[in-house]
Amino acid sequence: MASVHESLYFNPMLSNGVVHANVFGVRDWVTPHKMALLVLLSELGRAGAQLGLLERRRLNRLLLPLLQGPDMALSRLRAAIEECCPQLASSVHIRLKLMVEGELKDMEQFFDDLSDSFTGTEPEVHKTSVVGLFLRHMILAYNKLSFSQVYKLYTALQQYFQRDEKKSGADESDMELTNPEELDGKMEKEELDGPLREEEISCSGPLSQKQAEYFLSQQASLLKNDETKALTPASLQKELNNLLKFNPDIAEAHYLSYLNSLRVKDVFSSTHSLLHYFDRLILTGAESKSNGDEGYGRSLRYAALNLAALHCRFGHYQQAELALQEAIRIAQESNDHVCLQHCLSWLYILEQKIFDSCVLLEHSVNKSLHFGLPYLASLGIQSLVQQRAFAGKAANKLMDALKDSDLLHWKHSLSELIDISTAQKTAIWRLYGRSTMALQQAQTLLSMNSLEAVNVGVQQNNTESFAVVLCHLAELHAEQGYFAAAAEILKHLKERFPPNSQHAQLWMLFDQKIQFERAMNDGRYHVADSLVAGIIALNSIEGVYRKAIVLKAQNQMSEAHKLLQKLLIHCQKTKNTEMVIRVLLSIAELYWRSSCHTIALPVLLQALALAREYSLQYLASETVLNLAFSQLILGIPEQALNILHMAIEPILAHGAVLDKGCAMFLVAKCQVASAASYSPQKKIEALESAILNLNEAKTYFAKVDCKEQLRDVLYFQARLFHTLGKTQERNKCAMLFRQLHQELPAHGVPLINSFK
Repeated sequence: MASVHESLYFNPMLSNGVVHANVFGVRDWVTPHKMALLVLLSELGRAGAQLGLLERRRLNRLLLPLLQGPDMALSRLRAAIEECCPQLASSVHIRLKLMVEGELKDMEQFFDDLSDSFTGTEPEVHKTSVVGLFLRHMILAYNKLSFSQVYKLYTALQQYFQRDEKKSGADESDMELTNPEELDGKMEKEELDGPLREEEISCSGPLSQKQAEYFLSQQASLLKNDETKALTPASLQKELNNLLKFNPDIAEAHYLSYLNSLRVKDVFSSTHSLLHYFDRLILTGAESKSNGDEGYGRSLRYAALNLAALHCRFGHYQQAELALQEAIRIAQESNDHVCLQHCLSWLYILEQKIFDSCVLLEHSVNKSLHFGLPYLASLGIQSLVQQRAFAGKAANKLMDALKDSDLLHWKHSLSELIDISTAQKTAIWRLYGRSTMALQQAQTLLSMNSLEAVNVGVQQNNTESFAVVLCHLAELHAEQGYFAAAAEILKHLKERFPPNSQHAQLWMLFDQKIQFERAMNDGRYHVADSLVAGIIALNSIEGVYRKAIVLKAQNQMSEAHKLLQKLLIHCQKTKNTEMVIRVLLSIAELYWRSSCHTIALPVLLQALALAREYSLQYLASETVLNLAFSQLILGIPEQALNILHMAIEPILAHGAVLDKGCAMFLVAKCQVASAASYSPQKKIEALESAILNLNEAKTYFAKVDCKEQLRDVLYFQARLFHTLGKTQERNKCAMLFRQLHQELPAHGVPLINSFK
C-alpha cells in the first residue's frame, strides 16, 4: 500500500486526551500511550546487561508492533511487557507513577534526559534505527508544543494512568471472589501476538501517519488472506470514518472502505469510496509527484478500469462496458501498455457474457508475456483452461497448459496463483468424473504451505481457493457415505468462512446439496422439498433441477416434465453442457415411469453423444448404464450385459456409493433376465452370481442409508432365494423387506421401471 498522505499545516488539537502538533511535516505527536512507550525504552536502556538474552529478544519482537500499532490501554501494555519481562514491567509502572504523582517539571526533565541516549562515542540508540527515529519524532513533536499544550498532555497522562489504577483496583476486589487460577487465564499469549480485538482498536482520537499506515495495511492484508481475523464490516467502517474525520486526504483509507463495502455487496458505498480514492490521489498530487505529468491521466484510466471491474462484479455489464471503453481510450492516448492489457482481460470477461470467444484471451496472454506481466499472463492461461474444459478439450492438454502456468508461478513466487491453479485442477478432475485425482489435488493444496509472508501471523489459507477445495472435499466424502467426515469439513468451513464473509456462499450451497441428497436417499421428500428454496437462492439452475427431482420422486410426472423442459432450453442457451446431460437423463427416467420406453432411447443417445463430445467420462458411463436399463426393459438383457462392461469400471473406480449400488443392482437384474434361456445348471450359477452382486449393492445402499433401494434389493433377493429353494435366507430377506416396507410408503411404480 502506498504511503499515506500527510498534510503540512499546523493544527494543534486536544481530543480525548490526545495532543498532536503536525508542524511542517512532523510525522508524529505525543500521546499518553507513547509516553508510556518512551518510559519503556528508557527503562530498557537502564537495564542494560541485567536483562537476559531471551528476555531482550522477546522485548525486541514486542517493540515494533507497539511502535507501529494504535494506542492501547495501559493495562494491556503492562500485560504485554510482563509476558516478556515482569521486572521491567514493574519498573515502567513505578516510573510512570512517580512522573504522574510528581510535578510538570518531572515530565520536562524526562524529555531532556531522552536526548542523552544519542550522545557519547557509543550511544545507547542509533539515530537512524527504528527506536532512534521514534525517539527523535517524539522529542521534536514535544518541543513544538506550547506551554498550554504541554500542560494538557501532562493532564492526559495523569488520566491515562488513573484509569489503569481504577481498573486494577476493580480487578483486585474481584480477586477475592474468584479463583486466582481463572484470573491467570484471562490474558493468553495469543491475545498479545495476534491482531487487536475490536474493542482494543478504538481510534476515538487522531492517528499518526505511521499508525494509520500500519492500521490500513494490516486490515487490507487480513481482508485478502484471512477475513475472519479482520474487523467486522461495521466496526471497520466506523474506524475508517473516524480516521477520515481527522484527515480526509488519506486516499488509502477510501480504498480500504471500498474493499469493506464489497464484503457486504453495498453498490452505492463501494462506488462512492472508489471514486473518492482516485479523487484524493489527483487532489493531493501524489500521482503527479511520482509519475510526472502522467500522474493525473494514470489515476483517471485506472479509476475507469476499477469502476468497470466493480460494475462487472455486481452484474452491471452495460455500465462496465462504458467504463472500460473510457479506460481503453485514456490508456491508448497515454500509450500505457500495462493498463491496456488489464483492459483487454476485462474485455474478454464482458464479451464472454455475450458470446464465447478465446481470441481476445489468447491475444491478452501473448501480449502479457511480451510486456513481462506474469500475473496477468497466468490468469489468462487459467481462464483459457477453464473455457476449454467446458468446451470438451482433452484433460492431458489442459493439464499441460496448467503445468506451463505453474512454471510461471514458481519462477515469480506467485503463491496466490499456485493455490488457484491447484483448486482449478481439482474442479477439472471433478468435471471429468475422476474423483480420485480430484481428491489428490485437494489434499495437495491443503498440505501446501504458502510462499507469501503475511503479517500478524496469518496464514494465507482463507482464500477462495481453499474454500473451493474444502467444499469439493466435503462433497467427495458425502458421496462415499462418510457423512460424519463431511459434516466435520463443513463445520470447519463455517468457522473459517463465517456467513457474513464473501466466500460463505460456496459452503452454503454444498451444505444444502449434501442435505438434499441425504433426504432423498432416506425417502424424506418433504425435507428435500424444503431445502430447494435455499439452493435456488444460492444457485438457481441447481435449485430448479432439484425441484424437478423431488417432483419426479413424488410421482408428479407432468409438473416435473414441464420444469425439466424449461431448464433444458435455458441450459442449452447458456451452454451448460453438464446440466443439459443431467436433465436429459432425468427426462428419460420420466419416460420409463410413464411406460414410454422407446421414446427414452433417442434422449439417452443424445445425452451420450454430448458426454463423449465434451469428454465427460463419468456422465458418459452413467448414460450407458441408463441405456443398458432401457435394453433390459425392451427385452434384450444379453445386449444390456455386454454394454454394462463398458460403463461399470469407471463407476466403481470414481463413482459415488449410490451410483455403485445402482450399477451392481442393474447387473444383477440383467443376469436374472438373461438366465431365463440358460440350462438349469447354468441358470443356478447365474442366479447365485446375481445374489452376490445384490449383496454388494446392498452394502453400498446401506452405507448411504438409502432405504428405498435397500427395500427393492431385499425383495429381489427374497425372490431369488425362493427360486433356489433357500427357505431360511428367503425368510430373512422377507422379514427385513417387511420392516422397511412398513417404514416407507410404496411409490406405486413396478420394480423393473426404476433404475435409481
